[in-house]
Amino acid sequence: MQAKKRYLTLLSAATCLALLLYLGGVQLRAARAPPPAGRHGAAPRPGSERPWPRFPDALRPFAEPEGAAGGDAGGGGGGRVSPRQRRDGSAGLYRGRRCRMESCFDFALCQKNGFKVYVYPQQKGEKIAESYQNVLAAIEGSRFYTSDPSQACLFVLSLDTLDRDQLSPQYVHNLRSKVQSLHLWNNGRNHLIFNLYSGTWPDYTEDVGFDIGQAMLAKASISTENFRPNFDVSIPLFSKDHPRTGGEKGFLRFNTIPPLRKYMLVFKGKRYLTGIGSDTRNALYHVHNGEDVVLLTTCKHGKDWQKHKDSRCDRDNAEYEKVCVVKFIKQTPAGCLTYDYREMLHNATFCLVPRGRRLGSFRFLEALQAACVPVMLSNGWELPFSEVIDWKQAAVIGDERLLLQIPSTIRSIHQDKILALRQQTQFLWEAYFSSVEKIVLTTLEIIQDRIFKHISRNSLIWNKHPGGLFVLPQYSSYLGDFPYYYANLGLKPLPTFTAVIHAVTPLVSQSQPVLKLLVAVAKSQYCAQIIVLWNCDKPLPAKHRWPATSVPVIVIEGESKVMSSRFLPYDNIVTDAVLSLDEDTVLSTTEVDFAFTVWQSFPERIVGYPARSHFWDNTKERWGYTSKWTNDYSMVLTGAAIYHKYYHYLYTHYLPASLKNMVDQLANCEDILMNFLVSAVTKLPPIKVTQKKQYKETMMGQTSRASRWADPDHFAQRQSCMNTFASWFGYMPLIHSQMRLDPVLFKDQVSILRKKYRDIERL
Repeated sequence: MQAKKRYLTLLSAATCLALLLYLGGVQLRAARAPPPAGRHGAAPRPGSERPWPRFPDALRPFAEPEGAAGGDAGGGGGGRVSPRQRRDGSAGLYRGRRCRMESCFDFALCQKNGFKVYVYPQQKGEKIAESYQNVLAAIEGSRFYTSDPSQACLFVLSLDTLDRDQLSPQYVHNLRSKVQSLHLWNNGRNHLIFNLYSGTWPDYTEDVGFDIGQAMLAKASISTENFRPNFDVSIPLFSKDHPRTGGEKGFLRFNTIPPLRKYMLVFKGKRYLTGIGSDTRNALYHVHNGEDVVLLTTCKHGKDWQKHKDSRCDRDNAEYEKVCVVKFIKQTPAGCLTYDYREMLHNATFCLVPRGRRLGSFRFLEALQAACVPVMLSNGWELPFSEVIDWKQAAVIGDERLLLQIPSTIRSIHQDKILALRQQTQFLWEAYFSSVEKIVLTTLEIIQDRIFKHISRNSLIWNKHPGGLFVLPQYSSYLGDFPYYYANLGLKPLPTFTAVIHAVTPLVSQSQPVLKLLVAVAKSQYCAQIIVLWNCDKPLPAKHRWPATSVPVIVIEGESKVMSSRFLPYDNIVTDAVLSLDEDTVLSTTEVDFAFTVWQSFPERIVGYPARSHFWDNTKERWGYTSKWTNDYSMVLTGAAIYHKYYHYLYTHYLPASLKNMVDQLANCEDILMNFLVSAVTKLPPIKVTQKKQYKETMMGQTSRASRWADPDHFAQRQSCMNTFASWFGYMPLIHSQMRLDPVLFKDQVSILRKKYRDIERL
């Protein structure tokens, strides 16, 4: 009987519990139901209640239901915000978290005028830090810039967004309202925002302090968690002293074999005693051995460091601040007991790059420049330009949790691999990171590749010399059309050339130098065709005035009769090689053949006869130009030179209009500008072939009265051009060389019958 009572009691309790669960479920379902209004305020249809969500995995029930997170219309607003993100107060950064190019970018704006970038005009009274001024100047000086917003594909704010740390003096207040008031803002669509610092003490969140809507971020120290692939761009953290243009070269002057330096691994910097970023740096002393692994930290920073100092601080500070005491053995310095940061950087094989308060660090760029292989200890950092750069070729990606394994890991790397890593650091530094301009242009090129995917650059272009900034995909999508990848593809340039003769004087006599030159070039076994670029004010001569040749002769009227037209990418040029000639050049067929044979071995460089040089004038503190015969040279004039036809396209589309306009106004310096361009791309000097005793300045006054070489102002103009060009490039790209290539047995005391290029010695 008692058992029956217990059974009835349990049954009643179970029934009540089931009833409570049912009623609670109905109430919960009603709470989750959408508002009682359908389209245009109509009542919802029966049975249209919102169904229970489906949970595909065990963690899904802890996520917020669809639509719970706020967001802007069309801005990817429906994206979930985790509790951690809400705690950090970073909803502004993540409101467009689901944004991708397909959902938050209007490709139609780029179809008509191509990739053009508009910078908002600076608002009166707004302060702009020097670093952001450099960013804007890089955009406005690029080929992408447009001052017309109706032609723009991408928009960049003139409001300074680089430093969003509220404790910084560069912080711009009320940015949210200022941005929203811009009439072109459109919830950030097709906008790019540059940012170096975000968040502040103590948590240093990645919130930029205003709603970015659908805008892309070009951000330093961005985490992989918050990085939106193929939408945002991770950029390096650079200092306010980072050069606007040019920048210093890398410090790997020659390839040391074996590639090991005095120190295996180094670091010298702050040690955070508490807070974010302190764990890794506080543990570095476990790895430091004071010999080839030197990891130095100091607690002396911040106002209240002594309040938090630990038992190691005094010892770390003392070693960090060691004073140099040089020991002399027989009048020779034998060593120094200090650890100078620069000395360590330039004499280390690997440089530790641990995270600071933020994920990024200035030491990253410092290590790249010093050819010190970066060892990354910053878990979750989306490395700069990771979308296109393969960092495994230039850095060691470590794990903060495995710090103690770092020394053994880097010691196991083979010397061949170390040399390859160091070489790649130098390429990446000079190609993408040595100046603010290169960082900005790399960012824009990455975005352009996303927009025009059918002609985007591949990984080989981005990670191999000369890099993505100098290889323009609009020229060709086939690597074999560029002079830099023949070896990689197992190809050779076409075995013929196109001669382009620049004619500026009327044709009045059959004995003029231009006709003799045309006949000599046409006899070359490698000549495919001759193009005469008619830049003379007189009408084109009749066809019968030109001599009969075995190769086609095409006469083209010069565009606007300007000097830069000689370097236009004419469709008539069907060969890889271009033989550029002035009308008054004197060359024999043998000289043409030999120069082309040499060029086939150096297709990325300028190969030719007339050489000139540059020098630094200490008295005037400017660059000088000289035509004196010396033991070295840095330019080969395009009056008699061979180069790849791609440089016509690069000259036309890469160089700014200001430099080309200067050349056209002076009717001078186009050959110097071409040398600047090719040396900047290749990082190599041109190649001079077979000495000629007379050229240009010494002979042109006798052969052509109309020649520009007879102008007394000609030489002074070229001096001025040198400095203007160097200023735009941000450095002097020309490189001196003492190499001259002559035919085998040239000038040797042997029978002329044994020599292939016999006529050269008779000149």
